[in-house]
Formats: sequence, structure tokens, C-alpha cells
Amino acid sequence: MKAEIAVTIVLTALAAGCGGSGTSSSTTSPSPAPTTPVSSACDALGQTGSARIQIVNGAGCSVTNTPVVLLNMKDADGQQAGSCSGTVIAPRAILTAAHCLASTTASIKVFLGTGPEIVAQSFARHPNYRDSDNTTLDVGVVLLADDVGRPAVSLLLSRDARVGETAVIAGWGKDQTQTLATLRAGVATITVVSTLTLQTQFTTDFSSTCQGDSGGPLLLSEGGVWAIAGVISANSTLACSFGANFYANVRDPDISSFILARVPNATRR
Repeated sequence: MKAEIAVTIVLTALAAGCGGSGTSSSTTSPSPAPTTPVSSACDALGQTGSARIQIVNGAGCSVTNTPVVLLNMKDADGQQAGSCSGTVIAPRAILTAAHCLASTTASIKVFLGTGPEIVAQSFARHPNYRDSDNTTLDVGVVLLADDVGRPAVSLLLSRDARVGETAVIAGWGKDQTQTLATLRAGVATITVVSTLTLQTQFTTDFSSTCQGDSGGPLLLSEGGVWAIAGVISANSTLACSFGANFYANVRDPDISSFILARVPNATRR
């Protein structure tokens, strides 16, 4: 979601709408088979789903009570200026990607999947995020005036992601047919962990993020509960059906302190 990501190693990132890279603190490992089937990916959102080729190799999820929402950015004239995904992390707070909150964004409307859009009260991206280095500190927060009425997802701050573990990714982005603005979820395996970013690799056994998924969550299971370990930031290609996906690592001290300063009541695991 957000502005939309894509990396041509850095420049493409804004176009594809997904990840970002950083200095790796663990080495890349072969991707094992996912321990969570694609057909069960929506369960991580507390929703049901139907397996089909979406998110890119994902499942379409019910929007009933989902914590993953669609953000529609508007310019000063009220015109559409892009769309991204976001995750409810507190009754009035949504976590998303910094690149979604461009300087031209004058307002944001939040769509829960049903009902009218909700106009955001305020929004902010990490103060040290730079468009010229759009894979670093790619996080932002959208605040609402009233409770959004959706379950909040916890931030995974108690441990690092582990190379080889199964993740669930979710967002309102494109699938392989270029269909947009439908909530989908899929599975991937963590291949690289660094201080600032996490990484997964698309294969025929795994899912991939695409344009419009920016700002959505990368979820890991901790104590039987799915929690946010990363924020969808960029792809290494514009095609979405191959290459690497990158995510802002919420456990990075600069990232977590930014989030918690604005959302002190965010739940944590």
C-alpha cells in the first residue's frame, strides 16, 4: 500500500510497493517448505479464506473484523494519490509504511472492508526516513479520532525473527491478474534477518507481496499468537512473481521507539 513499492534494487522499490534491504546479520538459507499452508494464511488474521493465486500465491480473506485495512491517500485537491495497506495495532492506531505517507499526502481515508471510509485524524512517518533511501526506517503511523472497532495485532518485540521460520504476509495489493483492493494473505519463509530489515524469497511454494501491499504486516507466531515482526516495504522486482521481498524490522530500536512514542498503548509480545 503506501505509495507503492518496488525495488530495482532501490529505485524500483517505490514502484513495486513492498520491501527494503539492510545490512544482513544472518546469512541467506535455502527456503524450507512452509509449515503453515497457504489455505490457512487468513487464519492469522482471524479470518477465513479460499486458496487461489492472490497476493501472488495466496488466499482471499474475509474482511469481517479484519485488523488489516486499506489506506487511500488523497492529495490537497482530494484526488486519489495512492493506496497502501495497514494493520491496527491499538484501538485508534494503524501501522503502515513510511513511503506510503508521501509529502504530497494531504489526508488519508481508512477502509475497513465494509462500510464508509474513515478520515484519519493525523499521520506521520519515521522522521529519519528518506525517499532517496526508501528501504530504511520504512514505517509510519496513522491515528484516528475514534476507536476503529477492529482487533489490534501485537508487535513482536520480545525476540528476533529467525531464518527458516514461516511467516504470514497480508495486504490489499495486486495479485497475478493485477486485481487490486482485495484483502489477501499468504505464507513465506524468512531468508535473511538484519537489524533494519527482514527478507523473504518468492518461489512456487511461497507467496509474494505486490503493489498495494506496502504497509501490510509480516506476521510470526510467538506463543501460539501471530504478531507483527515486519512491515511490507519493497520488492526486488516489479513482476512480484519472482525475486525477494523486504520488510521493515519492527524490533529495530529506532523503529520500535518511533511506533511506541506515537502509540504507547500498542500491545506487545
